[in-house]
Order: sequence, then C-alpha cells, then structure tokens
Amino acid sequence: MAFQLIVLYNQPENAAAFDKHYDETHAPLAARMPGVRSYSTMRPAATGGEQAPYHLVAVLTFDDQQAFEAAAASEEGKAAVADLANFAGKGVTLLTGPAGMVV
Repeated sequence: MAFQLIVLYNQPENAAAFDKHYDETHAPLAARMPGVRSYSTMRPAATGGEQAPYHLVAVLTFDDQQAFEAAAASEEGKAAVADLANFAGKGVTLLTGPAGMVV
C-alpha cells in the first residue's frame, strides 16, 4: 500500500522569500529522495476573505512505509529536513500514513 508524507507549511513572514527558497532549493532536495513515487504541491487560496492557515502543502508518495523510512534516513532525506530551518521559520506540520483510495 502506498505511503504518504504530507507537509503543511505555516504562513511565512516573507512569502516571496519562502517561495523562492522552496522552489529553487528545497523542492529539488526533496525530489531527489530515493523512492519518491510522486511529489505534488499546492498553495491554498484564501476563502471568504480569510488567509489560509497554511502557505504551502506538499504531498510525497512512496511505495510503502519501508520506502518512506529509507528515504527519510537517506542523505537526501536528512538534507531536506535540515533545510527546513533555512526557510520555514514559522513551522511545519508533518503527517505520515498509508495513502487512501483514489476515486
């Protein structure tokens, strides 16, 4: 069963600087983690005049939990985690678990 890592990035102080670092540095690091089957992002839109609670959501899918754990323990995985301090100063929430059924 596929296994996912979902990363919820809080609203940054400087959205332009966050986006530049994420797009040019962090995303390429994360994409090089071994075993990544798919990797997608979205920047939530404001609804009802309210800013979304998260600036960016990233979803990385692996073949299974073991593939995710191997990726997290890899040099690329460690580098991606270490890079968070360089741009995600307002914090992130990491969620992991089996992927649900696609309809």
